[in-house]
Amino acid sequence: MKVFEKNNNIFKLLSEAISEGIIVVNENQVIVATNGSANDIFGYETDELIGKSLNILIPKKHHTSHKSHFKGFVNHSEKRHMGAGRDLYGIRKNGSMFPVEAGLNPFAIYGNNYVMALVIDITLRKKQEEQIQDLNARLEQRIEARTEELHHTIQELQEEVALRMEAEAKTKESLKKERDLNELKTKFLSLVSHEFKTPLSGILTSATLTGKYKETEQQEKREKHLDTIKNKVKYLDNILNDFLSIERLETGKATYKFSQFPLSKVINEVVYDANMLLKDGQRINYPKDIDEYVIEFDEKILELVLSNLMNNAIKYSGEHTTIDLQVYYENNILTITIIDQGRGIPEKEQNFIFKRYFRAENALLDQGTGIGLNIVKSHLENLGGSITFTSKENEGSTFSITIPITHTDKS
Repeated sequence: MKVFEKNNNIFKLLSEAISEGIIVVNENQVIVATNGSANDIFGYETDELIGKSLNILIPKKHHTSHKSHFKGFVNHSEKRHMGAGRDLYGIRKNGSMFPVEAGLNPFAIYGNNYVMALVIDITLRKKQEEQIQDLNARLEQRIEARTEELHHTIQELQEEVALRMEAEAKTKESLKKERDLNELKTKFLSLVSHEFKTPLSGILTSATLTGKYKETEQQEKREKHLDTIKNKVKYLDNILNDFLSIERLETGKATYKFSQFPLSKVINEVVYDANMLLKDGQRINYPKDIDEYVIEFDEKILELVLSNLMNNAIKYSGEHTTIDLQVYYENNILTITIIDQGRGIPEKEQNFIFKRYFRAENALLDQGTGIGLNIVKSHLENLGGSITFTSKENEGSTFSITIPITHTDKS
């Protein structure tokens, strides 16, 4: 220990020139030398620490572990920072604990081993680090808060954009519907004007000519014109009924009345009326084996559907052609098929055939409103039925309707 006494000018000169605290201990962890900086750091007077155990400067809870660490360090002597990766604390004379940083340097003099510790009080650094950590934590919180606000703002903007796009889409859809409606109204007025004008002109002409045939022997001519008037009036009545059907379907006022009736009754009425419209050489093949069928359905709707399909078959077929009317009943499903040898429907227009007011390009010059098939399809679907078709241009069309029959009798 005499090597480190205060009269040793070499140690004193060297140690006092260093700002770090120097504490030298022997193998027994007894303090053998300190410098002024160490005394100031730990709050001791000059030489007050000499001869005391190093534990006086170490928190009690670390005494046991420090002893074993010290022995291991002496046995494997090498320079290193003390407590690497851990926070180190020292105890001042007044009992206060403070953070330190220490570097250990082993050395030997005259066959004795010593350890020199270079100690720095890092209280200020720790406070600054804590302040920095606190600032970083606050900054992270503010960033998180701002990020959340930004995310919320972005979400609100996205929702607003979505709402605006939805509103814009609805507006465009409304404008489109309005344009379509105006177009339909214009088309409807044009259609009605044309469809009413032609039969009314025929009625007026026939009525005028009938008045000129006053002689008894001219009765056949009078009856011919009277039949024309009847047919034109019936045609107008059918158009008005179609328009009324559209109004009822659109407003949900369409009502249906189920009753039991012979299927042949409706077929006979449809065929009878159709015979009055046949062109020269046209004929209708009547279905077989239907006289015994008694079905339960809406009789008026079935007649409307079949009349529409039969009239179309006649209208769009040429002279000297045959129209087949076929009936099948299986598994409570009644299928009625009408096959013609007419002009058919162009393939590119077949997807639109049930659209209201649509007319194929090869039928534009014929009388018609373009609403019949739309009405037929709507009524059938309301009653759980369906309509399908196949067609080939210039070869003919086949329309089939299927309707569920909850009750049928066949004697």
